[in-house]
Amino acid sequence: MPSFLVTPVSGTYELHEEVVQPGKGLFPDKIALIPVEGMLLDARSGGLLQAQENPMSLFIEELDQAAADPSVKAVVLRVNSPGGSVTTSDTMYDAILRFKDKTHKPVIASAQEVDASGAYYVSCGADKIVASPTSVVGSIGVIFETFDFVGTMQMLGVQSDAIKSAELKDMGSPFKHMTPHERALMQEMVNEYYARFKSVVFSHRSIKDADTQTLVTDGQVFSGEKAVDLGLVDETGRLDDALDMARQMSGSPDAEAVMYKRPYGYTGSIYADTSVPTPSSSSQMNLQLPLAQEMVPSGFYYLWRP
Repeated sequence: MPSFLVTPVSGTYELHEEVVQPGKGLFPDKIALIPVEGMLLDARSGGLLQAQENPMSLFIEELDQAAADPSVKAVVLRVNSPGGSVTTSDTMYDAILRFKDKTHKPVIASAQEVDASGAYYVSCGADKIVASPTSVVGSIGVIFETFDFVGTMQMLGVQSDAIKSAELKDMGSPFKHMTPHERALMQEMVNEYYARFKSVVFSHRSIKDADTQTLVTDGQVFSGEKAVDLGLVDETGRLDDALDMARQMSGSPDAEAVMYKRPYGYTGSIYADTSVPTPSSSSQMNLQLPLAQEMVPSGFYYLWRP
């Protein structure tokens, strides 16, 4: 028979601060370590009996807490994401700019496994970007994906009949063939979002050579080491190096690293996630059902999908 793991937690949902890397002294300054991980969506993720969070909302809440704490001297973004929706990426990027303008605290982005597309868009808001030599960086571009089920529906004897207010109301529907006019309109929007992405990149990264600009914005990804050569990343290094850079830039060499968490979850080190711990016993059933990356809402995405 399956069993359930029940973990008592505090009744409050306020963010709690937890030290993940000690500093020096009795009351050391702080470096806030804020994750930018998984699919970046303005939607709640989680599953049955699992804590749910809105990634964008949580990110902004953590930035606000770091801004309100005078002992927080800098922020390090722990980035491990293939990107997400256009609007969420842009909102998180804008939140970083507002944070820096309000607090004048340095922000360093630290690329882990993946810092691609919308996640890189967010990273561009940081003062410096540090990546592991083997990180996947780039995928600058926009994608809108749809499907055409018309042929399959005909084989099944099924027909879609939309009653709509105007001709373009069901533009992009998988239940009809896309017309040349519809495709042109969708491409126009993709081009608009693409131009915005490139503008963000070139306003923060010193990439003046036209050939290099074309290379780094054609949608491909690069290793962290290659990204340094191309100007997408400032230097290679690990998360510890990014934290040390934050201490140096903020003039707080003895600062501790802290993370913010809900009463649930685990953040035992700077690399730990904040998910609900998976039961270790084989007799226990794990009901953790995270949002699948392959099933994302329709829309425009700054997203790397290999």
